[in-house]
Amino acid sequence: MRHGCRVPLLSKPADQRRALLRSLTTELIRNGRITTTKARAKAVRSEAEKMISLAKDGSLTARRQALGYIYDKKLVHALFAQAKERYGNRNGGYTRILRTVSRRGDNAEMAIIELV
Repeated sequence: MRHGCRVPLLSKPADQRRALLRSLTTELIRNGRITTTKARAKAVRSEAEKMISLAKDGSLTARRQALGYIYDKKLVHALFAQAKERYGNRNGGYTRILRTVSRRGDNAEMAIIELV
């Protein structure tokens, strides 16, 4: 039973799941929009919103935490530079998930996750 477990497991071991979420978050911040499965989109939403909240904070500690999570150093600096003016008046909800057609082959529910 998984009562009370809030972490989506995504059918992967913990290290692979963490690497997957890190790479999806990095690509979402880099491109602004990615297409993935609905379950992965819901899982990456919380991670991306944490990174944007850290960027809005802008402190040295927040920058180090973001550098420890996001793969690209230049991307972190760009995120911290633009987060204040882009998301300054918003208290959350930095991402949007749009459902699309099911994937051909295994009929998985697909979604587009994008930054607002």
